[in-house]
Amino acid sequence: MSDGAPITTLDIEALKAEFPILSRDAYGKRLVYLDSAASAQKPRAVIDALSYTMEHSYANVHRGLHLLSNETTAAYEDARKTVAQFLNARSADEIIFTSGGTDAFNLVSYAMSVSEIGEGDEIILSLAEHHSNIVPWHFLRERKGAVLKWLDVSDDGEIDLDEYASLFTDKTKLVAISHMSNVLGAPAPAKKMARIAHEHGARILFDGCQAGVHGSVDVQDIDCDFYVITGHKLYGPSGVGVLYGKMDALRELPPFKGGGEMIDMVTTETVTYNDPPHRFEAGTPPILEAIGLGAALKWMRGIGIDAITAHEARLRDHVLEELSKLNFVRLYGRAADKAPIIAFSVDGAHPHDVSAILDRTGVAVRAGHHCAQPLMKRLGVSATARASFGVYNTHEDVEALIDGLKKTHEMLG
Repeated sequence: MSDGAPITTLDIEALKAEFPILSRDAYGKRLVYLDSAASAQKPRAVIDALSYTMEHSYANVHRGLHLLSNETTAAYEDARKTVAQFLNARSADEIIFTSGGTDAFNLVSYAMSVSEIGEGDEIILSLAEHHSNIVPWHFLRERKGAVLKWLDVSDDGEIDLDEYASLFTDKTKLVAISHMSNVLGAPAPAKKMARIAHEHGARILFDGCQAGVHGSVDVQDIDCDFYVITGHKLYGPSGVGVLYGKMDALRELPPFKGGGEMIDMVTTETVTYNDPPHRFEAGTPPILEAIGLGAALKWMRGIGIDAITAHEARLRDHVLEELSKLNFVRLYGRAADKAPIIAFSVDGAHPHDVSAILDRTGVAVRAGHHCAQPLMKRLGVSATARASFGVYNTHEDVEALIDGLKKTHEMLG
């Protein structure tokens, strides 16, 4: 399936069979994995790519002149090209491999603290951000005297562009915004937000760790300065992420970490730095992980991003319809075109108890604040349960969730 031309309808059972882990059970029940927003499962194509590299071609990348190094370097740089195509970057040189999404945010935070952001300079964030796109900017508040300005979101997670535009001043240097909420699944009007930021002379960074999974991303069309994705949510390995940056923005940033590869020349008195992207890839990079991510993205493109999006939209509509029939369930977030990320609570039950009971029925969901405590406060809760769907989920999985919630309510009622 994953090697053919893009298709518009999916044979879900055949696709699901490409994920070995989904054939196992959970407590003697069929495993229903609804935690893909935290980390997606891995298809055979990714597992095989990792195994093949370790068994046949592994060596450190760049500068090696022997066969294994050349083969591994070619595979690593091919993965960079694949990511560039996935995001529609102008050049593979605008793609930086990091250890994950969190590492990418910290790279930009540190580099801008050195070169662009100082005392009194402003950074605009939304209340729907993941902590990985909040804490690095708090570092700049604590250490550099930067000012964090907070954009409210609606109950559904949607952004008011007029309110957003009103936050800009001549001190605004950066906007750091989730392209899609990891709790409410709400997409941001990215292209309009980027235009407004640039009209005020500010750079804009999008957290695409969720949006990159559930639809096409075109960084040139958005016209963002930076975009972040992470491998483990994209059906790839953990330990790898990507920072896309416009080349002019990357050239203005100083290095984040020092070591091998990121240098041009080192003497006892001076050091000069390599060009992007290698300037930001100090030391041995996540070689296997990047190759695995490249395999995952090729696998997704082989299925067809539009086909994945359409399938997930049908699952989203189905689960929202069924959950709305349960008068003991409260739903959070009904934004138009939201992703199949469903936050909810059960009357009289803590989300942790809901998750624990569902687990015993074979249904895996997440419970807690989802690394989004400002959003939890905005919603007036300390935690929610969250069911998140991936390409391998079925309408039968939706029914399993609904049946599990009915059992949960009976047990806790």
